[in-house]
Amino acid sequence: MSSEFGKLLKVQIFGESHGAAIGAVVDGFPCGETVDLDALNRFMQRRAGGKSFSTARKEADEPKFLSGLRGDTLTGAPLAFIIENKNARPADYSTLSSVPRPSHADYPATVKYHGAVDLSGGGHFSGRLTAPLCAVGGIAKQLLARRGIFVGAHIDSIADIPDRRYDPLAVTREELELAAAREFPTLDEVAGTSMRDAIEAARLDCDSVGGAVECAIVGLPVGLGEPLYDGIENRLSSTIFGIGAVRGIEFGDGFAACSMRGSQHNDGYVLRDGKVGVATNHAGGVLGGMTTGAPLIFRVGFKPTPSIAKPQRSANLATGEEVELTIPGRHDPCIVPRAVPCVEAAAACVLLDFILATEDMKNGTR
Repeated sequence: MSSEFGKLLKVQIFGESHGAAIGAVVDGFPCGETVDLDALNRFMQRRAGGKSFSTARKEADEPKFLSGLRGDTLTGAPLAFIIENKNARPADYSTLSSVPRPSHADYPATVKYHGAVDLSGGGHFSGRLTAPLCAVGGIAKQLLARRGIFVGAHIDSIADIPDRRYDPLAVTREELELAAAREFPTLDEVAGTSMRDAIEAARLDCDSVGGAVECAIVGLPVGLGEPLYDGIENRLSSTIFGIGAVRGIEFGDGFAACSMRGSQHNDGYVLRDGKVGVATNHAGGVLGGMTTGAPLIFRVGFKPTPSIAKPQRSANLATGEEVELTIPGRHDPCIVPRAVPCVEAAAACVLLDFILATEDMKNGTR
């Protein structure tokens, strides 16, 4: 399986949803940097379940560091940690071993891995694997912040109910931290209440809803990234799609640009305090794979949670018969609220990788 990403900062995620533990091995964190473990725990809890609008499965999600961290200081050795699965219930999935769940990876994974794959709770394909991603990304966010780069995200929409969006030219650090301080991560609390009502209505109907997350990064230098196949969008998109249930990503105006004229979409250049800037930010802060100095803004679309209690059509792979499937277990009626820190974590890892490579070039070590 391909469970690794990054170039200078290499991240490998391992484990299965209902196995003994999940975790990650990270090579490339700079030595001597400190980690605020309390802040990391707070970040991890933003992704955790057990809330009123999420799955009833509640895990402590406390990383147990095995190497690479002495006290609170990164040693330069590969950072390795595990997160124990203490509330696993693989028996919930015992009847599903030969009946693939619609819109899950069950069927293609069963075929690809010749029936040997463990799909309890989704196995290695589960959203549970975003816990180690958030642990790594939480550290990456801290290292970026020390370099004046700040990453934040919020719910952009759920069930066609929109939150207000970031100002594409004037996103502040305070606004990036606004949603993170709330249990339900929206900028507009009224919109958040409507979204929660829609999630509850879907849950009571034994169904689920999808939505989108908007992410912004401020403080990036101009020219970060490479043209063609190693650009900011390329690397971010590849890593973001490692988050389960992602269906699409757009930068700046995204697909809305398809119906605009060039005169509407082009970002003119202006001078502010003697520095070049853009008058608008339809591009989302990236051109030709490189950052422009404007806030980097993108949105990620998530499908409705496929594990629902409504009866669905499936097939019994053992008997070759069509069957009606009702999925048991504990599932989110909407994964979008818990996906917000996951998007932040993925973005932080990718951008720190670019920043570390730039620092190495400046120092003549690469």
